[in-house]
Amino acid sequence: MSSRAHLTMKAVYDLEDLRGWKKIACETSLPIRLGVVGDPVAQSLSPVMQNAALEKNDLAMRYASFQIAPPELEEAFDLFRQLNFIGLNLTTPHKIAGLSLVEEVEEQAQRIGAINTIVFRDGKSTGWNTDAPGFERAVREVFSVDLRDLRVLLLGAGGGAGRAVACQCAFEHCERLVLVNRTVSKAQALAHELNRYFSGPRVLGPEARLEAVPFEEAALRIQLARTDLVVNATTLGRKHFDPSPLPHSLLAPHLMIYDLIYQAAPTRLLAAAEESGARGANGLTMLLHQGALAFELWFDRPAPLGAMRDALRPPL
Repeated sequence: MSSRAHLTMKAVYDLEDLRGWKKIACETSLPIRLGVVGDPVAQSLSPVMQNAALEKNDLAMRYASFQIAPPELEEAFDLFRQLNFIGLNLTTPHKIAGLSLVEEVEEQAQRIGAINTIVFRDGKSTGWNTDAPGFERAVREVFSVDLRDLRVLLLGAGGGAGRAVACQCAFEHCERLVLVNRTVSKAQALAHELNRYFSGPRVLGPEARLEAVPFEEAALRIQLARTDLVVNATTLGRKHFDPSPLPHSLLAPHLMIYDLIYQAAPTRLLAAAEESGARGANGLTMLLHQGALAFELWFDRPAPLGAMRDALRPPL
């Protein structure tokens, strides 16, 4: 594939670019037909991964990043549709808002209440959530365990990514799920939605299989003693000066720590996990698997997982 395609694409496009897209289309040697939409979005590795997949499959198009603020999302969505885009990925903070823009929502995405993948086909837009199954595949790959066998503590249950993780744990009927959020009412509301997945004969003695607790050290200390997997779905760790969402003193060797943040340098949470003897991993494997699932939705063919994985190296 021509290197000119790489040279003529901007690192990040914005709404103003979309409004004048005909001029931009003339300046790129390959058409941009796919993209990731977020605020911020410059840090996303989706373009690197998806463009590797397009090249591997000899698909003559490109995938780009679009910096779109929440008030701009509706106009941008209309423009993407008018410009005959094949599909989009949505990242923070658009995963929940995106639900109201598409004409159809896949059943599991509807249950989750958030979408991260949009398919434009036959004049119709459909929203999907590949974060949830992508997370399940990532946990199995990294830790060689199945979600259904785990007691999971989720930090950050209020956003789109947190909802996807919580719902996948519920769909897999995990052993136990504890939802932690600074606004505990959000965790309680999500627990109420998911309660039906945790009722029935599978009982852990006096322990509730589904709980919502505040983001407080005393509450976390009690819960972590009976937790296998900790998932960080908060934004703490995206900036190098961010503190760990969990105090170092609460971590223990029996824990598995999965941080959805996938920057190259370890977050403070993952650094603390290593120091405590716990197993830890960042979110690159979830990025990989959700991206592969999105590719398959757009093109109805198997994703070139090896090429996509290689594109994320050396971090992965």
